[in-house]
Amino acid sequence: MTNDPEALTLPDGRELRYFDTGPTAERVLVWHSGTPHTGRIIAPVQAAAPGARIISVARPGFGGSTRLVGRSVADAARDVLAVLDRLGVGEFATVGSSGGGPHALALAALAGPRALGVATFASVAPYYADDAGWFDGMADPRALRAATNGLSARAAYQETAEFDPAVFGAADWAALDGDWAELGQDAGAAAEQADGGEIDDDCAFVTGWGVDLAGIRSPVLIVQGEQDRMVPAGHATRLLRALPDATSWWLAEDGHVSALRALPRAIEWLREHGL
Repeated sequence: MTNDPEALTLPDGRELRYFDTGPTAERVLVWHSGTPHTGRIIAPVQAAAPGARIISVARPGFGGSTRLVGRSVADAARDVLAVLDRLGVGEFATVGSSGGGPHALALAALAGPRALGVATFASVAPYYADDAGWFDGMADPRALRAATNGLSARAAYQETAEFDPAVFGAADWAALDGDWAELGQDAGAAAEQADGGEIDDDCAFVTGWGVDLAGIRSPVLIVQGEQDRMVPAGHATRLLRALPDATSWWLAEDGHVSALRALPRAIEWLREHGL
């Protein structure tokens, strides 16, 4: 696998950076990283999907992809479709973790029958202004609360934002010290390279996503750690209301990062359902 990005120039002049493990495999998995990210396909993701071609696209404002201020979740998913079209990819399965979860779901909604299945880990759920419980259980909801007040408020918060280690529990830190260490390293690298992507992701999460989740026709798997302090279990419950035919896995001892240890099983589930 190479971690050298490739580039696609879109009709609006923006440049997208993407990563591709190569065209030799028949099965294609589209990976959506969390927030923040560089777009790189980290080793534990590749290890979880042996024999699959993995494609990952850096969302606008991350990893060298041109920022798109005011983008929706659907806008970023359409960018992924543009990359898949360029590569000649037909059918695929897609997986998203954390902030990548909404984008995996949006991609499945937009792609129709091309999407063979979708799985999310600790995914954010759609936000509605009358849902007072959306923030319940978040160890540090300040960034997302700021985003509900608009782009300027979220950008102002970013100027003084600091990572709160309380968002991770013991199982998460163990995962970050072990097989998923590269995830933390990638997030750190992305934060240093940031070009507004984190701001735009948060604003996209708390405004209309631009897709109808109920329109997803492919099999859906929702994986949630019950000890998650960053995206609490209530978000999985909300997703399941919007996706009445989805399968859910509740991981009693896992948090935000440690839930990803179930990624190999989730990819096997996708293979059983068409990947």
